[in-house]
Amino acid sequence: MTMSVRHAARQVVVVLALMAGFGAFPVQAEDQAQQFTPEFREVHKGFDPKHTPKIVAPDSVKRGAWFNVTVSVGAESLHPSLQEHFVRYIALYKDSVEIARAYLHPVYSSPTVTFTVALDEGGALRAVAEPTHSSAWESSRKITVVP
Repeated sequence: MTMSVRHAARQVVVVLALMAGFGAFPVQAEDQAQQFTPEFREVHKGFDPKHTPKIVAPDSVKRGAWFNVTVSVGAESLHPSLQEHFVRYIALYKDSVEIARAYLHPVYSSPTVTFTVALDEGGALRAVAEPTHSSAWESSRKITVVP
């Protein structure tokens, strides 16, 4: 190779390296999904005393009336709230529709939230909580709405 060809090739390598460093070559979603281990992909629906959300709500409510739903993370003992391990958020769903969400801060936030909601029809209340070291955990509770 002549000096000018080597110089040009070196410039191309530098430009490609800079483009890669600044995200000019986006990572495909399927490539990104492969980076996560199975425990970070699916919501846990089983029981874990420290991670399963506990839902406290009435069994039945009057249509359109406000009522409280308290969700605490840890069905048997409250999940820790440490800088290195805490609950990022707690979300409340009515069947598959998210109706409320609270984001929590490490150390300063207890993993317990009370939402005030109203429903038009019965179904399942689902609580989803995501800690920092695993995928989210879910639990549900049936609720009846009366006229």
